[in-house]
Amino acid sequence: MSKLHLVFGGRVNDPMTLDFKDPTKLDVVGIFADYASAEKAWRSAAQRTVDDAEMKYVVVHLHRLLEPDLEA
Repeated sequence: MSKLHLVFGGRVNDPMTLDFKDPTKLDVVGIFADYASAEKAWRSAAQRTVDDAEMKYVVVHLHRLLEPDLEA
């Protein structure tokens, strides 16, 4: 199975959390086949908003959500 990764971001209530203000307005950067590609996309998106403390981008390991028993 591919190790898929999702990169997305949006405004958060507190930069120390993942409590997004409005999930309907999330910026979905994309789904990537490997972590290196996802990290590159994440860095690019985060860099565009570096001066906005309320914006946060994350990488989600979709493969861990789809088949959690394989990570044991």
